Amino acid sequence: MITIIGSLKGGSGKSTLVFNLAVWLALAETRLLLVDADPQATLTDVVGVRGEEGFQPVLSVLGKEALDPEYLRSADESLIDVGTADMDSLRLALSLADRLLIPVPPSQADVWSTQRFIRMIAELERAQPLEIIAFINRGDTHHGVQETQETAAALVSLPGLRFIKPRLSQRTVFRRSFSEGLAVFELEPRGKGAREFMGLAAALYPHLVG
Repeated sequence: MITIIGSLKGGSGKSTLVFNLAVWLALAETRLLLVDADPQATLTDVVGVRGEEGFQPVLSVLGKEALDPEYLRSADESLIDVGTADMDSLRLALSLADRLLIPVPPSQADVWSTQRFIRMIAELERAQPLEIIAFINRGDTHHGVQETQETAAALVSLPGLRFIKPRLSQRTVFRRSFSEGLAVFELEPRGKGAREFMGLAAALYPHLVG
């Protein structure tokens, strides 16, 4: 399975998500291929920190030169982090992937950005349709804030997209774990952030938890 984690809008938390999924998949003993095709190279940086600290399992990350269909399909799971700073690589990755995962922070601007992303994908030449999945990332932890629920409702109504209910909240532990080269479930295994992430991972990779 080739999965892209991407967004047309900055600040969506995609690199944090890719990193946590990569650690989780490595612990599940999948043959993992990790690609950082974002010129900002945030994923490459955090994998470097993890390697310097000697945390297990060790991750390795490749650049955009790994955007080759045969190479990507040589792994059980391929994860690709892409950004809008390199639109050629973004379009190439979208043409090769099986599915796109869009982390959507709770705001109207992010809903509009997701709509534009769907329209852009519709213009690509693909042999098979791309599965597009969206979920709420960096959601409000306070139940009295309505913007998270309103964003979820808007995403449900978007054609061409599958909205999944598991969400990640705006929690300090995600930033802190990322800066230390650890997945959130490694830093605080019993914390709320870890539970949220495990719910999301199970929804994305049910064959690994069934």
